[in-house]
Formats: sequence, structure tokens, C-alpha cells
Amino acid sequence: MLLQIGGGIGIEFARTVRWGAIVLSVVYLLFSLACVPGILAAPGTYVHYGSFFEQFCLLCGAIGLYAATETDTERAAGLGRAARYGLGACAVSFTLSQLIYLPMTAALVPLWIPPNQTFWAVLTTVAFALAAISILVNRQARLAMRLMTAMLALFGVLVWIPRLLAHPEAHLNWSEFGLTFLITGAAWVVADTGAF
Repeated sequence: MLLQIGGGIGIEFARTVRWGAIVLSVVYLLFSLACVPGILAAPGTYVHYGSFFEQFCLLCGAIGLYAATETDTERAAGLGRAARYGLGACAVSFTLSQLIYLPMTAALVPLWIPPNQTFWAVLTTVAFALAAISILVNRQARLAMRLMTAMLALFGVLVWIPRLLAHPEAHLNWSEFGLTFLITGAAWVVADTGAF
């Protein structure tokens, strides 16, 4: 956690952004690898794959940030493409997670948003699927990533902030709030790498 905090602080300053991106890449690689035993233990349970791709998305963001600091244009482009493809794979996972757990996804949608919870769960699942396709085939990929970033940010604002205010004692609300905005930031960084 200290490395994660240090890397986060490092990416805030121009002189240390490259080192911060390296530290965060290592941290999120380790977090991704920590999910593998769960996948191997229960390969038929999708939740472990979903956890892997959430962490892998953060790794893609760190790689994208590192690519933005790379002075070798060829290497920067290669790292940016790798981050984009990785983010596309994550969007596939987000699609599958929402599809497999559609009733749980729908239950997260605030009741006051018309027309109903299932409509928004299906619409955002389709949006993730379309973003995944666009990112992976590199057709309007930057636009798809930016729209996905906006959708993720709205999840944080409309779903997790109200849940935090209603139940600040619930650890799940805090962790999902933080993870949603970390993934939002990762998608935003990859969208701005310019490797298209």
C-alpha cells in the first residue's frame, strides 16, 4: 500500500511522473497476479476473472501513463497500443460481469432514474460491449474510451456517492467508490496516450 500511495503521489509531479508510473505498474501487476489463484481454484466462477480485469485495467492506466512519458516514439506507441488493447479486454470483462450479474447490476441503479433499473443495466452493458469492440478494432477507439470514462464517472457519482452518504460504515461502498474512480482514471489516461 505504501508503494501504491508513493506511486500515486509520484504521478502528480512532472519530475517524478515516470517513476510513479513504474511503481504503479509493478503494484497493479502484482494485484492482477494475486487474482490468478482465485481463477485457478474456481475457473467456472466469473467473479474472479472480473477482479483480475479490474486490477488489470489499473495496470493498463499505469502503462499508458508511462507511455506518455516515454521519449522513444516507437516504444511509446507500442506501450500505448498495449495499454489500449488491455483496456479493450477489460471492457469485454466489464460487459461480461454486467451480463452475468445483470440483476445485481440493475439493483445498483438508483430508483429515481427513469425509466427503470433494468433498462439502465442493459444499456450500460451494451455500451461496454460497443466500447470493447471499438477499442479492440481501433475504430473511433479514443471516442469510445472517452465515452466509457464518462459512463464510469457517472457510475461513481450516481451510484457510489449516494451509497456512501447513506451507509458510510459499509466497507464495500468505500472500496467500490475508490475502484470505480481508479478505473475511470485509468481509462482516461489510456484514451489520452495517442497510440491509435
